[in-house]
Amino acid sequence: MPLPGASASDPRSRGLFASLRRFGSTFAAVLHSRVELLALEFERERVRVTRLLLLGIAAYFFLSLGAFTATAFIIVLFWDSQRLIAIGFLTFVYIAIGIGIILYAKREADRAARPFSSTLAELRKDRDELTRP
Repeated sequence: MPLPGASASDPRSRGLFASLRRFGSTFAAVLHSRVELLALEFERERVRVTRLLLLGIAAYFFLSLGAFTATAFIIVLFWDSQRLIAIGFLTFVYIAIGIGIILYAKREADRAARPFSSTLAELRKDRDELTRP
């Protein structure tokens, strides 16, 4: 749409719209690079969280060994009187805790997605649209 008082063939109107188009294209490119940088930072954070998860698994392993040792101690302690009740109770507690952790982990895994993938795709489309002649 030409400026008021300018015709469509006026070089000033084409220059202004071309400048605005270039500005929009540059703005979209800058915004796109910033969002990609943000996604990269989130990816680094994911690596950090993975490392923490591995440390958590190692801690879980050694805590499990401690629980196993405590279980053996309790069973030996009640060996003469109530060993089957002690074994059954501890088995029930461990299975219940394990099922709770599995359900929680499944719920958390279902929520995970690559951060900003839709936003990056939309910004690419915007950039392509603005740079198209």
